[in-house]
Amino acid sequence: MEFCHADKRILVDCGLFQGSRTLETLNRSPFAFDARQVDAVILTHAHIDHCGLLPRLVAEGFAGDIWCTEPTAALLEYMLADAGRIQEGDAARRNRRKDRADLPDIVPIYTEQDAITAWKQTREVALEEWFEPVAGFKARLWNAGHILGSASVELSVGDTHILCSGDLGPKNKAFYADPESPAAFDHVICESTYGDRRRDVVTLAERRTLLEIEIKAALARGGNLIIPVFALERTQELLLDLAMLIETKRIASVPVFIDSPLATQATGVFARYADTLEDLGGENIFRNTAFHFVDATAESIRLNSVSGAIILAASGMCEAGRIRHHLKHNLYRRDATILFVGFQAEGTLGRVILDGAKRVRIWGEDIVVRAQIRRIDSYSAHADQGDLMAWLEARQPIAGSLFLDHGEAASIEALRQLASTQRLAPVVIAPELGETYSLAAGQPARRTKTGDPHLQEAIGRDWQNSYADFAANLKRELAEIADARSRERAVADMRKVLDSYKEARAEQAFRRRGH
Repeated sequence: MEFCHADKRILVDCGLFQGSRTLETLNRSPFAFDARQVDAVILTHAHIDHCGLLPRLVAEGFAGDIWCTEPTAALLEYMLADAGRIQEGDAARRNRRKDRADLPDIVPIYTEQDAITAWKQTREVALEEWFEPVAGFKARLWNAGHILGSASVELSVGDTHILCSGDLGPKNKAFYADPESPAAFDHVICESTYGDRRRDVVTLAERRTLLEIEIKAALARGGNLIIPVFALERTQELLLDLAMLIETKRIASVPVFIDSPLATQATGVFARYADTLEDLGGENIFRNTAFHFVDATAESIRLNSVSGAIILAASGMCEAGRIRHHLKHNLYRRDATILFVGFQAEGTLGRVILDGAKRVRIWGEDIVVRAQIRRIDSYSAHADQGDLMAWLEARQPIAGSLFLDHGEAASIEALRQLASTQRLAPVVIAPELGETYSLAAGQPARRTKTGDPHLQEAIGRDWQNSYADFAANLKRELAEIADARSRERAVADMRKVLDSYKEARAEQAFRRRGH
């Protein structure tokens, strides 16, 4: 999000688009600004959807400071470097695919070295202390209660007072105090991840009981319990609960493999700040003897032959990382269990599995889904609708506008209607990608540029999701047709449809040449 005043400009966050392949192409699109003209960045937290394009920003000429809390800077050292390695590895893997042999090589969005360079531009700042990222902008960070080091950003620009929520945590979340911020703003920008749902209020003890039930059922089936996790925060929350369940003998002391080098590094940062965290009781729970942190690739591969274990692997939405290997080797097994404990964005592999797909494609290979698919919703690091409304009510009065972002369309619209009904601001806006607004003190925001409809169309499920589902089930569905001749006709009909699009493109090209 870009803020401009006089001849200065700052960004609040610079994150990677995550979701469908179509959405991820936006990560390669030109920035809406010249990176060399950006004076500073204020970073709310270290999740990749908020920091993941910082290396590209730096590579394209940004030379200013990246302001953030001390824990965020510590996490960023590992988060960005890992993201760079993933970009390089994903590009290399896709370039090796035989079905891409006649296509140009994919170039990584940025490299590990770009990421390290970006991390070196971080500048630490304490919560609740005013600082000046650039002349004309005053800023202050407030605890957002989302993950380690997360913050909301308060801005004072001229006579205009603005608050960016960043990602907000729910009430009574493990490790942190509830989100905090002052009240009375001209404009508030608030996240809406769970703007359309209210979760059941679950205590830490109740959450552990839910996990205990799932673990016992999964181990009784005889196979592995695979848990897709975000390396940062979700892994550490699960380890907190697993350690308690094992130590109190509520579950058997089975091997727990944390198959993510990034999760290992992030857990080390958590241990460093353990004395600032709640719920740990002064102990380093991450040293439990049942926990095995897997770093080497060869050790990770050996887990393919393991059964009856608990395996935590990133990424949390199954879009990259070692989790895809574990899904490939466990999804087809009837004795395996896949347990989702985090948000799955539309268009991601995790969402496809959670929505009940019978077959999925992983690295071009069709995988039958026979494993038990389970979900626990009480590990979310995001505020639900009730939490968001309570946070917004505590920010009153809002004199100008309330912007709702960072959510799927249904979530944003549900929260927009509720906030409008309760008159939390004179104007409640659901901005589109590419829109710009003029923000004045005490007045509703004025739109100065409309959004790009092509950018909006990239959000959510795309044609590649539909193709993967279609291709994964095509052979089986053709086999269900009564006879070979009818199957041949079905294939011919599909070919006719594709040929019609090819002929239409040729006709359009012919007309453009002036014939």
